[in-house]
Amino acid sequence: MRYYQGTRSPNERERELYGYSSAWLHHKGRNRHHFEYWNDLNPKTKLYEPVPMPIRFVKEMFCDRVAASKIYQGQNYTNAHPLEYYRRGNARIKMHSKTADLLEEWLVMLAEKGEQETFAHIKKIPNDFQY
Repeated sequence: MRYYQGTRSPNERERELYGYSSAWLHHKGRNRHHFEYWNDLNPKTKLYEPVPMPIRFVKEMFCDRVAASKIYQGQNYTNAHPLEYYRRGNARIKMHSKTADLLEEWLVMLAEKGEQETFAHIKKIPNDFQY
């Protein structure tokens, strides 16, 4: 709240001031709809690596990205904005490839077919679905 500006994430402003965002570190560490939460130690490589997210949290991540795009774009929002933002960033290389592929598939569907069809499609997928 302290760094809210209305046009971008307040975490960006906190990072500009301090080099990190304590709010983001707290949030992503406690909210499983963030891909950053889904990193674990690989017993073979002994490195922290992304693991596939459970489908229910991929659904939440999708909704979170759409909502954030609507907030930050305001009147300029289109169904293509969440996909454009995703492709501009580096999230794909930081999340498990299966999770990244699924999220991108849904973002493309949103851009091409709209909210109604995309949300109906996602809603039909059971939360215990293994992708």
